[in-house]
Amino acid sequence: MRKKILLAEDDPDIGDMLQLMLEERGYAVEIQMDGHFVPEMKEPFPDLLFLDIRLSGTDGQILCQQLKGNPATHHIPIILLSAHKEIQEIARDAGADTFLAKPFEMEELLALVAHYLGNK
Repeated sequence: MRKKILLAEDDPDIGDMLQLMLEERGYAVEIQMDGHFVPEMKEPFPDLLFLDIRLSGTDGQILCQQLKGNPATHHIPIILLSAHKEIQEIARDAGADTFLAKPFEMEELLALVAHYLGNK
């Protein structure tokens, strides 16, 4: 079964690029343009979540805190994405597993996916 990645990204160009790249490597990818869906996620949960900090209508940092504080979703690896200069501190404070600063190298993103999904 293919590993499922959920990408919460409000920039459609970034979302499309990541979806194409990850699907070419065999992952099932779902894109959400805003964060309203995150608190209502139901099983089956994604195997990995990319969460942009600045989502329309909500704050990715708060969503990350909610997911990590929920017993049903705390196990999902979360990678925060942002061009914010304090992304490392924000990710730590939100309880994210790690972060990826925009702009990023695709190989760096793929290495993180492989690390958290157990694929080399």
